[in-house]
Amino acid sequence: MGGTDETLGRGTGPVRAYLGSFTSAGGRGVLAADVDPVTGALTVTGATVAVADPSYLALAGGVLYAVSETDPGAVAALAPGGPAPRPLGAPVPVDGAGPTHLAVAAGHLLTANYTSGSVTALPLGADGVPGPATAVLRHEGAGPVADRQAGPHAHQVLPDPSGRWVLTVDLGTDSVRVCALDPATGALRLHGETALRPGYGPRHLAFHPAGGHLYVVGELEPAVTVCRWDARAGELTPLAEIPLVDTDAAGPAYPSAVVVAPDGRFLWVAVRGTDTLAVLVLSPAGDEAIRSATVPCGGAWPRDLALDPSGRRLYAANERSGDVTWFDVDPETGTPVRAGSVEAPAVTCVVFG
Repeated sequence: MGGTDETLGRGTGPVRAYLGSFTSAGGRGVLAADVDPVTGALTVTGATVAVADPSYLALAGGVLYAVSETDPGAVAALAPGGPAPRPLGAPVPVDGAGPTHLAVAAGHLLTANYTSGSVTALPLGADGVPGPATAVLRHEGAGPVADRQAGPHAHQVLPDPSGRWVLTVDLGTDSVRVCALDPATGALRLHGETALRPGYGPRHLAFHPAGGHLYVVGELEPAVTVCRWDARAGELTPLAEIPLVDTDAAGPAYPSAVVVAPDGRFLWVAVRGTDTLAVLVLSPAGDEAIRSATVPCGGAWPRDLALDPSGRRLYAANERSGDVTWFDVDPETGTPVRAGSVEAPAVTCVVFG
């Protein structure tokens, strides 16, 4: 595709990718793949089923981390080198159920535990392997959608760009919490909570590269909420809500993942049900967004969406069709153009390293 380093990122792209997949649905666990730097094509080189239902992965400090979305839940560390990731010890309990997301912050591994509605902190050793949990912050509350919001459901945990705060997104309570993490003890302290529209069901968020705004995707309402972020005060202020599907769209729509371009010009959201990728154009400051295009995701039920580090390609993890489809991103419009796919049964996520 065309474009320059200045418009969409620098470098020739990653050389490795890692995929999570549901072992209980026929997936191969955690997969490793080579990435062609010219075409973006993935070639799977190996897999490990040492982690049950690894629904989300994170790569930090040369270690690959995976949640085990089970009850009780666990987290595992893996060495990413070689044809297949290699477990670095046994999975560690998170003292919660159904962890769906994880992140590294201040020397700790954090997990968002969906079923138990909590967030767990585990200290990381010098080798990057997590130790027993030091803190579990339990969410409280409920929402109006009876079958999905009878109680809290933490869906994502993410450090903010300043490194001062940790944000937790809860689908069950229609809110985003701001927490402080003590790097010495691993204690999590609730600093504040921002309510979103009742029944919105927030799932994931992503920050604008300038750090002053973020975007919260609703799973129960197909929309993205633009928010102002004050890192000094640790305060989140909703500004506007942008629909991700047309009002006459056939069938239900359940957005999943949100990605922001490295230069802050575009935002993409994967939408299950309609099986589409929504393209939004962002204002220079990041405080406004306009939906500009919608394209097919290349499969069925896009659970995750990832941008390669060059900023030139998007990868959709299509869970129900069992494939990862990649797209070249038009540098002028941000519109994804399908370029290829690889089979990956029950795939849940894609990360690069």
